[in-house]
Amino acid sequence: MARPSTLRDAAPGLRRTLTRFRPHLREQRKLLILGCIALFAEVALRLLEPWPLKYVLDAVIAAAGADLRTPQPAELRTVLIVATVALVAVVVLRALAAYLMTILFALAGNRVLTRVRAELYAHLHTLSMAYHDKARTGDLVTRVTGDVGRLQEVTVTAALPLAGNVVTLAGMLVVVAVLDWQLALLVLLVFPVFLVTSVRLTRRISTVSRSQRQAEGALASLATESLGSMQVVQAYSLENQMQESFGGSNAKSLRDGVKAKKLSAGLERKTDVLVGLATALVLYVGALRVLAGELTPGELVVFLTYLKTAFKPMRDLAKYTGRIAKAAASGERIVDILDTRPDIEDRSWARPADSFRGDVRFEGVRLSYEPGHPVLSGLDLWVPAGERIAVVGASGAGKSTLVSLLTRLRDPDDGRVLVDGHDLRDLTVESVRRQVAIVLQESVLFAGTVRDNIAFGRPNATSEQIEAAARLADAHEFVLALPEGYDTVIGERGSTLSGGQRQRIAIARAAIRDAAIVVLDEALTGLDEDTEREVVQALARLTEGRTTFVITHDLEAAAGTDRIVFLQDGVVVDDIRPPANRKTRTSKEAFGAVPR
Repeated sequence: MARPSTLRDAAPGLRRTLTRFRPHLREQRKLLILGCIALFAEVALRLLEPWPLKYVLDAVIAAAGADLRTPQPAELRTVLIVATVALVAVVVLRALAAYLMTILFALAGNRVLTRVRAELYAHLHTLSMAYHDKARTGDLVTRVTGDVGRLQEVTVTAALPLAGNVVTLAGMLVVVAVLDWQLALLVLLVFPVFLVTSVRLTRRISTVSRSQRQAEGALASLATESLGSMQVVQAYSLENQMQESFGGSNAKSLRDGVKAKKLSAGLERKTDVLVGLATALVLYVGALRVLAGELTPGELVVFLTYLKTAFKPMRDLAKYTGRIAKAAASGERIVDILDTRPDIEDRSWARPADSFRGDVRFEGVRLSYEPGHPVLSGLDLWVPAGERIAVVGASGAGKSTLVSLLTRLRDPDDGRVLVDGHDLRDLTVESVRRQVAIVLQESVLFAGTVRDNIAFGRPNATSEQIEAAARLADAHEFVLALPEGYDTVIGERGSTLSGGQRQRIAIARAAIRDAAIVVLDEALTGLDEDTEREVVQALARLTEGRTTFVITHDLEAAAGTDRIVFLQDGVVVDDIRPPANRKTRTSKEAFGAVPR
């Protein structure tokens, strides 16, 4: 989608954004009303600011016929004193009004956008895996942080000044038209000249600014990718290659930034020249009207002051246009996500699930990620409560897809998934997911303490429950050996722990859920034999007496299960019960050796 380059282009995006944010804006209506009052007060005081000078000048000119060396009438001194005090009062009050306007609008804007960011972050968690599989994580992070941040910044630095200047300009035109409509027409003739000279440069500034933003996005993506894969970068000696790529994007961002500044500075200087020419024209014509007695000297000064002030918003228009156009694009990117409906939602009649026993049925289940490319093709499978089943098949056979249906990460296109006889779509998503525990091949841990990572399985867990889960996972001993025990902060994704330690923390997190259904998705892949033996024993304790799905492509990992189901092209092609005395490698014997 092309990004807007002018305020007119940005208008539809701004309207869409404001419409979507209206509920949040309504919550801040008191602050917004007070901010508008402060805005109009500031504009009114800005219009009053040159008038004390008018009265002083007119009074002095009126006394010019007298000898200024002689004592002046008391009335003149009174006018000077009143005008001086009035000027100080107007300036102070205008500063106060401007301060209040900025604070009130900024507070309202930041509150609104803080709520928007929270809503956006929460909404992303409701979107299904089908959405997240296609979306780029870096782009989503940019929308949550960068795009919302840009809206916050533009609200204060561009939208408010532009609104204030537009209202001021309108007020000034009204005042000068009342003073002298002919001179006011002369002032108005200057604006079309400015517009003709500024439109082309404004578009070029916006175009260059968009290019700079794209370069900055490329920089962020490259930095995120390389820093998140530092082990691969260093292992393959890719440092120079990454630095060259980063340097190219960095240089492009610099060139575009300098070009935008040059264009903006050029427009401002052209506007300064135009203001000078317009001021000279008004000064000449206005002086003739003063000599003709049709205008007072003070009123001419007011005209000249207003003229100089009126061109300020026009001179800043290019800067504001670029910022507001970017904000419009950012707002649309945010609204695009907020308007995306989750694929997985609670039906109107959905109810919380009772405690599962664990009887699972798949009846005629069909599911496609892309139209015409089914992953599951009418799958039928029954797993009685408490049974341990291995789901075996080649990559792409539909193994992980099958168990993703259990946690309603996806819903079937056709058919039903039943637990204890209840269609999962008739139960609330939260109550279903709470009763399924998962241990993945990659043990995803979060930056935080060991205690926090285990407690993610049950947020209200007590210290005793956390320790019991760690003991079941055979993690208690190594956790106590850490510098701060359970309060040790582990690195992002558990990078400060070994693979076996991460896996046992993940098992503890699953164990603390005390779920009736357990999914082990390639949970033994990539472990050395000694670590594997420890993890296998922990998994056996975790799954004891629970309905268990062991997802694997390796028959060795199916040891000790009650059944082995073979998937191919999204259907069950074989379903066998291995002999009770089946022999496998030593590391796998432990899985079946633990009493059930």
